[in-house]
Amino acid sequence: MKKTIRDFDLYNKRVIIRCDFNVPISDGVISDDNRIVASLETINYAINNGAKVILMSHLGRVKEEADLIKNDLKPVAIRLEQLLNRRVVFINKTRGKELEMAVNNLKAGEVVLIQNTRYEDLGSKRESGNDLELAKYWASLGDIYINDAFGTSHRAHASNVGIASLLPNGVGFLVEKELEVLENAIKNPQRPFSVVLGGAKVSDKIGVIENLVNIADFILIGGGMAYTFLEALNYQVGKSLVDKENIDFCKKILDNYSSKIILPIDNVVAGKIDDNVETRIVLSEEIGKNDMALDIGPKTVKLFSEYLNKSKMVIWNGPVGYSELKSFSSGTVSLCKILAKLDAVTIVGGGDTAASVINLGYKDKFSHISTGGGATLELLEGKELPGISVINDK
Repeated sequence: MKKTIRDFDLYNKRVIIRCDFNVPISDGVISDDNRIVASLETINYAINNGAKVILMSHLGRVKEEADLIKNDLKPVAIRLEQLLNRRVVFINKTRGKELEMAVNNLKAGEVVLIQNTRYEDLGSKRESGNDLELAKYWASLGDIYINDAFGTSHRAHASNVGIASLLPNGVGFLVEKELEVLENAIKNPQRPFSVVLGGAKVSDKIGVIENLVNIADFILIGGGMAYTFLEALNYQVGKSLVDKENIDFCKKILDNYSSKIILPIDNVVAGKIDDNVETRIVLSEEIGKNDMALDIGPKTVKLFSEYLNKSKMVIWNGPVGYSELKSFSSGTVSLCKILAKLDAVTIVGGGDTAASVINLGYKDKFSHISTGGGATLELLEGKELPGISVINDK
């Protein structure tokens, strides 16, 4: 078990909290502040226990000068002030005298937010390359390091692995909950245990399938990846997305676990990806050579619901159709409604799926919605996350 923020005396200590404020911002306006809200419990705990709080986060990717303006954390500082109901000192630098003075002038319960850690990636990838000199500099600003950015814990960056290797460390409440829920689901699932996997490519989920097929009772597959599995069964899938390089992998999984893998039996098809295009519903064995399957059909929704309704635990990762367009979002919406009503532990595995659930208004209807994308997937694959493994055990 990892040390947590509760294991430290925080009073008058400079506490660096690595948050995940990687939120969508357009023209300085935050369209979704869920990740900021998710960090508040840890930040408020540090404030209430007299810490001098130093917040760090990345935002987007910084490859050229234009990315500096686009990925400025200033709007996050403004929103944080509103949510915390206290002043947040924003330092528009990632190092230097202005930052050092702001940290040195901090009093117990005060908060500083440092500019986007990935500003350090411009020119050379000091942040994402876990540059030791940068990590040492940032570590010199604090006395204690807390990782509360689950969404970046699968990356070894200077602002997580780097600093944590140099300071007394622990995890925040957000990361603690993510680990507790996801690790418990894998190690001690309630049964029947079903997994719903969607998304585009099989290659993105190979590790998840290989790990969970040995743990889950059923794996329900939708989205673009379903048509690679159907092609592996020699179905005609027309112009549907097929991950050609992984057809053999799908054949192997189907040969060894045929009773566990549940595939679509009907589909919403169209001639192209367009919200105004004419759509048809066809059985999986009736997909035409010019058809593109872009969502699961109503019979598949009913089939999936039969497995889900008898499940005691469900993990869902990946939309089951091209849900960005309304014409192909019905399967994902239907699945969301089914899962929201289940008398079961329901876990949404971050990324696009989490965004869909939240945007549809079902945020409070699930047992847990992960804040991770890649981090969640890697944990479900059974991998160790660098940003977590570096944290000291109790």
